[in-house]
Amino acid sequence: MFSNKIYFSLSLLLFLATGNQLFACTNYLVTKGASTDGSTMITYAADSHIRYGELYFSQRADWPAGSTLTIYDRGTAEPLGVIPQVAHTYQTIGFMNEFQVAIGESTFGGRSELQDTTGLMDYGALMFIALQRSKSAREAIRVIAELVEEHGYASSGESFSIGDANEVWIMEIIGKGTEMKYDRKTKTDHNMRKGAVWVAVRIPDGYISAHANHARITTFPYADGKTSITEKAWDKISSPDLRVIYASDVVDFAREKAYFEGDDKDFSFSDVYAPLDFGAARFCELRVWSMFNEVNSDMQKYWDYATGEDLQLERMPLFIKPDRKISPADLMQFKRNYLQGTALDMSKDAGAGPFGLPYRWRPLTWDYKDSTYFHERVTATQQTGFSFIAQMRSWLPDAIGGINWFGVDDAGTTVYIPFYASMERVPHAFQEGHGDMLSYADDAAFWVFNRVAHFAYLFYNRVMPDIKAVQSALENKFINYVDATDAAALKLYEKDQQLAVDYLTDYSCNMAEMTVKRWKLLGEFLLVKYLDGNMKQEKEGEFLRNPWGYPQPPKFPGYPDAYKKQVIEDSDGRFLYK
Repeated sequence: MFSNKIYFSLSLLLFLATGNQLFACTNYLVTKGASTDGSTMITYAADSHIRYGELYFSQRADWPAGSTLTIYDRGTAEPLGVIPQVAHTYQTIGFMNEFQVAIGESTFGGRSELQDTTGLMDYGALMFIALQRSKSAREAIRVIAELVEEHGYASSGESFSIGDANEVWIMEIIGKGTEMKYDRKTKTDHNMRKGAVWVAVRIPDGYISAHANHARITTFPYADGKTSITEKAWDKISSPDLRVIYASDVVDFAREKAYFEGDDKDFSFSDVYAPLDFGAARFCELRVWSMFNEVNSDMQKYWDYATGEDLQLERMPLFIKPDRKISPADLMQFKRNYLQGTALDMSKDAGAGPFGLPYRWRPLTWDYKDSTYFHERVTATQQTGFSFIAQMRSWLPDAIGGINWFGVDDAGTTVYIPFYASMERVPHAFQEGHGDMLSYADDAAFWVFNRVAHFAYLFYNRVMPDIKAVQSALENKFINYVDATDAAALKLYEKDQQLAVDYLTDYSCNMAEMTVKRWKLLGEFLLVKYLDGNMKQEKEGEFLRNPWGYPQPPKFPGYPDAYKKQVIEDSDGRFLYK
C-alpha cells in the first residue's frame, strides 16, 4: 500500500541525452471552459529518433489470481522486472482508455543524481498501466503514485498530461536516487530511496496549459488544508475543491539534499528539481510560448525569457486564460508550429536553404572552431513517431465521447484521423508490429506518411501547398463528420451498446484505411509532378498534355533571390555570364 502522505500540484521538464539525441515531446492541455464545445483535450507528440508510429491497442481483460505483468523499458525494450497484475484491466486505444481517460508525457530529466538505477516502473509503464486501471484522471494519478512507491521509479524527471471528460491535470515526478543498503535477513541489497517525489496540479476550468520537456510547476499551495490529502484519506481525492496533490516529502527531501532552504511557501518544484538554463528555455519553454502566443495577446512580455535571453525575468505561468475558445482543429495546427510569424521563423534563415525548409537535421547543437551553436527546437519536428489530440466529451456516453485524433510521423505532414476510444480493433495499416523502424512495409501508415514527408523536405515551399490541400480536405471532412457520426452512434447505443461500438469501430477503421490509400496516391502524384526538380503542369490534380497526348513542357521554378545573392557572394563572381 501507499505509505507516504500525499498532496497535489504541477510541472514539466526536459531531458537532453548526451551527444546527438534529444528525447522530447510537446503537450497541450485544454479545459472544458476553454474549448469550443465543452470538451477537455490533451495533446502529445512522441518525438524520438527510434519511435515507430503505430496505434497501441489492448483489450479489456479479466486476470486469474496470481497473474503477473512484465515491465519493459520504454526506450530500450529491456525487461525491468515483474509486478502483480490486477483482477481486471480496461481497454485502451493509443494513450486513451474506454472511460475517456488520456495521458501524454514529456521528459525533463532534472537532476541526474536522482535517477534510481534500481527502480522498476519507467514512465511508459506508468502511462499504460494507469490507463488500464483508471476510470478518471485523479484515479490515474493515484495509480502512478502507488506504483512508484511500491516498485520504485526507473526514469528521469517526467511531466504527465492527464485528462478525463471533466478535467485535466499536470503531474511532474522525479526519483530520489540510489542509496543501497544490505539487508541481513534477506541477504540482498535494496535501495533506501525507493519511490519518487511528485506534484500534480489541476488546470482551472477556462484555462489552458502546456509542457515541452522542462518542469513547469513552480510554487503551489503547500499544506493547503482545503486540498491536502493524507496517507489515510485517499478518498478525499474525489473532492470537487481539490486543486493540487503532492508527495508529502516533496519539500523535505529537497531540504535533505540541500537543494532548497527557506519557507515552504517559496518552494518551487521546477527550480529545485530541474533548474532552468538556456537550453531549457530556448528548446522547451519557447515551444510552450509558441502555443500560448497563438491564443493570448499578452505573451510578448515573456519572449526574452522563453528565448533564453534573460533567465532572470518572470517565468511564464503554468496556465493561462486564452483570448478565444480552442477546437481540435486549432490544436492540430498548433502541432505544426515552427515559429512562423516570429523573428525566429525557421523557414527564413540561411539554414532553411533555397526552399524554405523549417527543419534542421540533428545534432541539435554543433561546434564550429571554439564555439558551440544550436538549431532551434520547435514543435513540428521530423523525428515524431506519432502524435495525437485526445478529445473527451462529458455529455456523451464514454463509448462515444472519447476521440483519439491520431497521426503518424511529422505533425506538419500527417493527417489526424478520428479513432473512437471504444473501437475494438485497429486498422491493418496502423497495427502494432506491421513494420518497424528497421523494417519497411509499403502499406504501413508510418512508412506511407514518411515517404511523402521526405519528398516535402526536398522541395518544401513547392510541395507543401499540394500536401496541405489534401491534408486540410481530409481533416476538415473528419471534423465535419463528427456530429453525424455521434448522432448515428447514439441512435444505435439506445438500442444496443455493442451496435454503437461496432459502428464506431468500422467508421474509424474505414477512415484510417482510406486516408492511407489517399496518402499513397498523393506520394505518387508528387513524384510525377516534381520529378528531377522540375514542375509539371497540372490542373486540379490532372497533368496536362498537348493535343497529341504528349506532356506539356514542365516549368523550372528556379531559386529565390536571397539564395541567388548568397551564391554570387560565395563564388567570387565565377558564375557571372560574360
